[in-house]
Amino acid sequence: MAGKVLFCATVDYHFKAFHLPYMQWFKDQGWKVDVAAKGDIELPFVDSKYNIPIQRSPFSKGNFAAYKQLKSIMDQEQYDLIHCHTPVGGMMARLAARASRKHGTKVIYTAHGFHFCKGAPLLNWMIYYPIEKAMSQLTDCLITINHEDYELSQKRFKLQKIEHVRGVGVDTNYFKPITEQEKFQRKQSFGYKPNDFLLFYAAEFNRNKNQRFLLHSLALMSEKRPDIKLLLAGEGPLLKKCKELAEELGISGRVRFLGFEKDIRDWIQLCDVAVASSDREGLPVNVMESMACGLPVVAVNNRGHRELVQNNVNGWLVEPDDHVDFNRKVIMFFDNEEIRQQFGEKGRQIIISTYSIPQVLTQKSAIYESFMEKEGVKWMAR
Repeated sequence: MAGKVLFCATVDYHFKAFHLPYMQWFKDQGWKVDVAAKGDIELPFVDSKYNIPIQRSPFSKGNFAAYKQLKSIMDQEQYDLIHCHTPVGGMMARLAARASRKHGTKVIYTAHGFHFCKGAPLLNWMIYYPIEKAMSQLTDCLITINHEDYELSQKRFKLQKIEHVRGVGVDTNYFKPITEQEKFQRKQSFGYKPNDFLLFYAAEFNRNKNQRFLLHSLALMSEKRPDIKLLLAGEGPLLKKCKELAEELGISGRVRFLGFEKDIRDWIQLCDVAVASSDREGLPVNVMESMACGLPVVAVNNRGHRELVQNNVNGWLVEPDDHVDFNRKVIMFFDNEEIRQQFGEKGRQIIISTYSIPQVLTQKSAIYESFMEKEGVKWMAR
């Protein structure tokens, strides 16, 4: 008999962006696939979709209504597997699934980068660590996406099954390099000169993503390298302040704010180097997609960037707030096309061999299969 799986997260766009291949995998096995999250996006490979008013803050009163809805759905549908994502969506799903687990439902939670980690603010440890530790008791399998979180989980959480999966997977047939001639033509079509040297970063404009670091760095190098320009994709609460900062620094003509882009591939492909300035990352998809497109990387040193960027292989890591070293590394790529291409090619090889969708699907399907039709996974009522 085919089974039932429920995917749960805070917002439904999370599934559209990252999890469609794995939902399709369940459909290929003949399973019923349901989704519970806030939002009304239409998703393929889904049988039933529930718009649940989950709030981003774990302390929001509105989450009580979300909890009641989730529990009602789970009690009615009697799922074999529940795979939950995002901190609050994962918390609500695991709380709601307590009764279901007594009947054989297995609960998987993917931590897309714990908010508590080495160097994280004490407040993050005070708020999020106790929550995740308590929720680990309601989890049958914890999936982490970087080594640091995996090692931390093994030391601090008592779980029978903790797995390390290499992120959400990158479509390397879609995210791929273009020729230099195509890049020159693409630059001209987007209003740039062929010799403009373009840096790319896609992220929400918030304090953690730290676009201010990139703007200040660009201001320091602008006089020496006026052809170096910065493309910033994304929206967020600090977008307006970053635009104002670019004006204050006198670099607004060298910075392009792209806003929200549903498909950033064309922008990545016309750029020369990927940059990343965030203070904290789990395993950043924006960096992986840039690597798949053959871009070398200059990134601020954190656990997610360390997972992807190997110094002198596919890019460089610089310490937080070190504008001088960041600029030095960017200018090295600017001055040496051979190294830039060599690092870019190596980065794409890393993604194909380790972080592509086929590689991640192999890892995830093995985890799913370990719970499917084995050891009484089915509800006893069936």
